[in-house]
Amino acid sequence: MGSTDRQRDAASGSTADWLQYRALRATIWAACRLPYAWRVPLFGALARGAVRVVSVFRRRMLDNLDYVWPDRPESERRAIARAAADNIGRTLIEHFSMEDLAARMQGVEPEGPGWEVLRAAQAAGRPAILITGHYGNYELAYICLTARGMSAGGLYRPMQNPFVNRHYVDAVASLDRGPLFEQGRAGMGKLLRHLRGGGTAIILNDLYVGGGIEMDFLGKPARTALSSADFALKLDAPLIPFYGIRQADGLSFRFVLEAPIPPGTPEEMTAAFNRSLEARILEDPGQWFWIHRRWKRKWMGGKGMQPGLHPAALPRQKSR
Repeated sequence: MGSTDRQRDAASGSTADWLQYRALRATIWAACRLPYAWRVPLFGALARGAVRVVSVFRRRMLDNLDYVWPDRPESERRAIARAAADNIGRTLIEHFSMEDLAARMQGVEPEGPGWEVLRAAQAAGRPAILITGHYGNYELAYICLTARGMSAGGLYRPMQNPFVNRHYVDAVASLDRGPLFEQGRAGMGKLLRHLRGGGTAIILNDLYVGGGIEMDFLGKPARTALSSADFALKLDAPLIPFYGIRQADGLSFRFVLEAPIPPGTPEEMTAAFNRSLEARILEDPGQWFWIHRRWKRKWMGGKGMQPGLHPAALPRQKSR
């Protein structure tokens, strides 16, 4: 059986999903024939072009920016959207170029007060939780930890296209960087057992979670999961915000681990993480993934939604 047949058997999806996956994979294969320093900016440019052509993505990013920063000039919001698309494209091809990325990261030392806290926890066999958002490239954490003989389990949200998702997960598994847990009840249970065994976990906590609570994020209510803080409190584990910050050359990074969030209620600790991520976004808004529908609202009691919602807050995206 050919490799493409095995991949198709390993995931089920529509013909459109399959064709989309094959087109993406062919593009990635062709890009990987280029030197690393060429392919990364190339994918950034491709992503910028895709956002210009695919109106649903462009509208989503601009709606989000208009929602949180209505007073900023439209030209500035569009520039942020272009920078965010560029970062998304670079991050995508970096995921499929991990060996090259790791080679570039060899001389990068983790920095910030959270680094010593994490080292102490791993040395003592205690659990630790690294928390971040879709900012810069969060996969730098796996690379830096693996290079220092550490590993960390990760929680991920499956992509809508099952073939792309399978390819993405296979790329992660080939790195032998630590266990990967699918978001959901079963995955959360496995992650909890990993932590109870003294493991380290990496969690992204900046996506809409229908079962979460509404918390302020960039000045607007956003449904947010409290699970990271819950785990930290239950297991007496440090909750350490971290960021893989892309540098001006578009290829280099800093790996920064901030001081652990002080223990409190899950709401207080999660709010503290929101403030941490907000500070990074305000510092360089083009590094955050504005393409996610972070502020969408739930249907109200099954009878419809609140009137007068901004497009960024609608339960389903609609054109203005």
